[in-house]
Order: sequence, then structure tokens, then C-alpha cells
Amino acid sequence: MPLSSPPLLPTDPQHFAGRHVLVTGASRGIGWAVAKAFAAAGATLSLVGRDAASLQQRAAEITGPQNSATLQNSVRAFAADVADEAAIGKAINDAQAAQGPLDILVNNAGFGASKPFAKMDTGHWREMLNVNLDGVFFATRAAIPGLLSRPQARVITIASTAGLTGYGYVAAYCAAKHGAVGLMRALAREYAKRDITFNAVCPGYVDTEMTETSIRTIVEKTGRSREQALAELTAGNPQGRLVKPEEVAATVLWLAMPAAGAVTGQAIAVAGGEVM
Repeated sequence: MPLSSPPLLPTDPQHFAGRHVLVTGASRGIGWAVAKAFAAAGATLSLVGRDAASLQQRAAEITGPQNSATLQNSVRAFAADVADEAAIGKAINDAQAAQGPLDILVNNAGFGASKPFAKMDTGHWREMLNVNLDGVFFATRAAIPGLLSRPQARVITIASTAGLTGYGYVAAYCAAKHGAVGLMRALAREYAKRDITFNAVCPGYVDTEMTETSIRTIVEKTGRSREQALAELTAGNPQGRLVKPEEVAATVLWLAMPAAGAVTGQAIAVAGGEVM
């Protein structure tokens, strides 16, 4: 079915026409919701992820004949692992060579895994930091030259409420997400006089495959039912539910708008009141 803007999205169908947006981790979950939202708002899109076939499929979904009457987007896919400095640097350079300088970078790629701290090995620690923090650094550093040549440039990093508070059994993930939030705050200060903003969006548990993996892990390790595991994950959300990926995407698009030009160095929780 044709793509449509997420609910409550405060924009018109061509608000981002002529703006080049690059989204990492774009083939599923929050990244895919963000990509669809920018597509519906007319942006030129570069989709980055590790799975080339999935990215190509997603690009085809945006540019397919079912959407041709309403969308005329240029959408390209670039396979790269954000934790690989050379690979993500090449992907960003290739995207800019193909589609022009970047206007907006969305650092979405990331994942979480749990482990008791006393049983945490260096491999687990490094894996969490490599994707969730190093990947943000590598992508942002590679994109900065192009971004600084553009008006109203944006860097928006999908962090987590784990970047704002602590949770048991995910110490490495929390450390990485706190680092990502801190990086955005530092860059907001460093580039405050330039026409660019840096912000983090911090969702709680979102209705994505990553959360489904967490639910399966709880079920396997504790013997609880899926319903009990889901209730455990949503217990910290006063609204008692999972966040929708489209709600996160709507926040990202708002931060990308000219009207949000004074919003920089912020970590915005999209978590039903879990973190205040």
C-alpha cells in the first residue's frame, strides 16, 4: 500500500523536498519508520545498513509503482557496518557522491544485549560500544564536512532511555548510550555558532524486532509466558505500552525542521513518561 506520514506528523508531503537524509540501520525497526517518514515528506534518501538485500528491498518499497503517484524520491542503498570505520566512511562518501551533500544524518544503527556485570567479558563490552557508540562517532565524523556546507543541517542520534538512566543487566548498553548522548551534547556546544544542531532521541521499549528479541530472551531464561515478559518490559512505562516506531520517527522529523533550529544538545525521551 502507498506510504503515508506517521500519525500526528507536523509536516506537509513535500516539506523535505531537496533535502538529503541518510539513515543508518534503515532496513527495520525505528530506522525503517524514520526512512518512511522522510520519504513521505519528500526527502532524498540514503539507506545504510549491513544487509544489502534488505536495503534494496526497502528502497524498492519506497520507489515502487504503488507510490509513484505521490512520491518522486531519489532513494539509494549503501551497505556498511557502522562499527567499521572505513566501511561507514566509504558509504557516506558514496552517498554524497551519488546524491549530493548531506543535510540530515540519523544515527539509528544499534542493538542491545543483556548480561550480568560480574559475568560480562570484554567481548560483550566492546560489542555494545562498537555499534552503539563508536558507530555514532564514525558516521558523524565522516558526515560533518558535507553537513557543514549545508544550511540548517542536522545530526539526530537514536539513543535510548538507557542513555538517561541506568538499568540492571545492561551495563555496557547503558554506558554506550550515555556516551552517544554525551557526544551529541558536546558537539552541540562545539558547533553552536554553525548552522547545525545535534540531538538525541531516547525511546523506551519500542514495538520492534529488537524488543521481540528481549521478550524471547526473558521467556527462555525465566520460563515466563510472552504476556508476562511483555508486561515486565512495559511496567516502567506509565502508559503501560510499547512505544510505536512511528512516534519516534515523528520526533526525529520535528527535530529536522527549521522550526527546531534552537533545539540542540537535547536528549528527548519518547517513553510514555518513564523518564522525566
